[in-house]
Amino acid sequence: MNQVQRLGLIAAAATLLAATPLSSIFERWTWFGMCLIAVLAVAGSAALSRALRAPVWAQLLAMAGGLLIGLAWLFPSGAELLALVPTPGTFAHFADLLATTGTEINRHRAPVPDSDPLLFVTVLGVAGVAVVVDLLAVTLRRPALAGLPMLAIYSVPVAVATEGVPPAPFVIGAAGYLWLICADNVDRVRRFGRRFTEDGRDVDTWQPSPLSSAGRRLSVLGVLVAVLLPAAVPGMTGGVLDRFGDGDGGDGPGLNGSSGRVDLFAALSGQLNQGERVDMVRVRTSEKSPFYLRFGVADELFGGGFRVRTPQGRPLQSDGLPLPDSFNLDLDGVRQERHQATVEITENFRMPLLPVYATPVGTRDIGSRWLYDSERQLIFSRREDSRDMTYSFDYLRSTYTPRALRGAAAVSRDDPAWQQTVVPPVPEVDALVAELTEDERTDYDKVRAIYDHFSSDNGFRYRLSTANGTSGEEIVDFLTNKVGYCQQYAAAMAWLVRAAGIPARVAFGFTRGSADGDGTYTLTNRNLHAWTEVYFSGVGWVPFDATPAYAVSGSARSDWAPDADAPEQPTPSASATAPSDDDTEAGPQGPDRRDGGVDPGSEGALVADPTPDRVVSPWWLLIVVLVAVVLLAPGVARALRRRRRYATLPAPSVTDTAAQGGTDLVRARTHRAWDELQDLLIDFGVPVSPAQTPRGTAEAVVRSGAGLPDDAAAAARLLGRAEEQARYARRPQVPVDDLVPALTRVRRALAAGADRRTRLSAAVLPASVLRRWQRGVAEAVFRTVAAAARVRAAFERRSPRRFLRRAG
Repeated sequence: MNQVQRLGLIAAAATLLAATPLSSIFERWTWFGMCLIAVLAVAGSAALSRALRAPVWAQLLAMAGGLLIGLAWLFPSGAELLALVPTPGTFAHFADLLATTGTEINRHRAPVPDSDPLLFVTVLGVAGVAVVVDLLAVTLRRPALAGLPMLAIYSVPVAVATEGVPPAPFVIGAAGYLWLICADNVDRVRRFGRRFTEDGRDVDTWQPSPLSSAGRRLSVLGVLVAVLLPAAVPGMTGGVLDRFGDGDGGDGPGLNGSSGRVDLFAALSGQLNQGERVDMVRVRTSEKSPFYLRFGVADELFGGGFRVRTPQGRPLQSDGLPLPDSFNLDLDGVRQERHQATVEITENFRMPLLPVYATPVGTRDIGSRWLYDSERQLIFSRREDSRDMTYSFDYLRSTYTPRALRGAAAVSRDDPAWQQTVVPPVPEVDALVAELTEDERTDYDKVRAIYDHFSSDNGFRYRLSTANGTSGEEIVDFLTNKVGYCQQYAAAMAWLVRAAGIPARVAFGFTRGSADGDGTYTLTNRNLHAWTEVYFSGVGWVPFDATPAYAVSGSARSDWAPDADAPEQPTPSASATAPSDDDTEAGPQGPDRRDGGVDPGSEGALVADPTPDRVVSPWWLLIVVLVAVVLLAPGVARALRRRRRYATLPAPSVTDTAAQGGTDLVRARTHRAWDELQDLLIDFGVPVSPAQTPRGTAEAVVRSGAGLPDDAAAAARLLGRAEEQARYARRPQVPVDDLVPALTRVRRALAAGADRRTRLSAAVLPASVLRRWQRGVAEAVFRTVAAAARVRAAFERRSPRRFLRRAG
């Protein structure tokens, strides 16, 4: 096996090692075995094409062919020839797998099962990266750039895994990349010939040099710093300070990775879209008619809808939970009743949030790693999830009379809740809110006008599949189409209430569910729900559910927010109950039974269609931009250097060298032109020797295989004579004005005589820039090693062992 074949196998192995972080988003390791087969198919095809001395484009075609054969064997459609050769039916099967990938992503939450669409896109991505890594590391001999596609693999689990990526897969992937770098550099050193010691003895076996040992130590140190530093810096992960402190503030891996947020719309989508009913929570409460069990709040509004901000809180206290600052126990028309509840969570509900009824005042049987956000009334954790937990809590159930809410004063701008009135400017929404609230004077009347607008009399209907709009604004599309599900109703009402200048947010949780004989309510994925909470000054956050009651199993209505579709007002009571799970029936405008009456999740609250094209994440766009910047950086640096040189070449008086200053100026500009010619020769792979004189170099270029035409050859000789004059003549007579045209003729001639690969390399990855950067990195490494040696020598000079040895 020659060095090129060995480097190709190392590139394949490094790609597989870089893919190990994907283990954090799959339940099993099936994906790795499939990726191993596909990558081996790519590496084998590349090795075979190189053994046949095929050109680069043929090597790429061979790797693509090997990848297709591997995919056809791993994901057969039944139409393949000899079970391996792809046919049009195979490509149609691949297209079907890709088309269903978006649905699978929406349906499942990491760790995901081994479904064919997810496995197919994973194997295709890893094998595609293997092709790119092989091209960069083996064909172009740029192994450092191969780290970019490897980093793209690592970015997928970082963005998807809820609990973050463990350190071990990162270390394995980094070791694979360093292995590829070291293998390439060892091959480059071996090409110099046989090694000799200082006394001239031949070294038959390969022995590591002190410099290579220092490089390995620096590599290990860099990996350790990359793993340990984020764990010690607050805000990057949980942080060492959070891990041993009081837990106040900061973000953590328990909340959807390093972002510190739970995207409730996306996290619930997998459960909400299941075709079968799944038990998630069982709750027993002393309240006869409980309201919704809540576990999340989305109160940050942007152009695409609502999203969740990072909860902030303190550990749970044994003496009870603090009440929200806005809570008022002594307000006429507002009644609070204290109740107790016990919650048992199944393995199907796995989130870093605990479901509780509104306004909890005390908890029991909850660990010390759980925190409480009093303003949002959320119990959350940065290190644990709620799966299989059983706990109890006390809470205050609040009921309100319309008169009490109508008497609430307008929210002051000094109130902290005023920040929940910020909305993006949408003229259609502002016009609708102005029309609905034109004749209303109190905040409650404005909220009721908006709430009553979402009724069947105004054309609003509940449906899972909705039509795409054409306005470009999702909120406007929903208000125009008037068809949607609970997330859209909740977020649309919150948006309109905010546009009216009243704080509002979206709450998440479960509806009442169905009661068993012993008073226990079983809550399933069919009971997952979203509703609106509106803030009233002196009262606090009051729930409003604008989703049609007929469409929601276990829906509850109240005196202050009655059913907008009912012709009569509900009887005065704490709440009126909609039909339970078992006897809920859709009316003429009820939900589509084919979808099971389930509220689908989505990336934002106002998505017109549950299955549109997925919105590209800003993080992916950032990664694409960074990769493009890194790939284009050498070519841009080369173009800027050429432009600066050309700008300084012309002179107003090129032959006036009477003054010493004029002579120095001519020499400097001539040297710049010669440097530009040297870089051009390096970029286009023209061999030159630094031992030759300028005129000899120019003649060597003319006689070389570059194939310069007569005018370009004359231009090269002109540049050689000019550099010779600038170096050796006392007063050089150089036509500086002719240097730029000469350089242009030589560059065009070199480009015309080169093949496409050489021209592309000279434009995108110019060797002159890469060599200059490589020398800079090498010098920096040498300086670092020398500085470390000096520090080590200084410590050894002052070491007590030195004096002990002398004393002995």
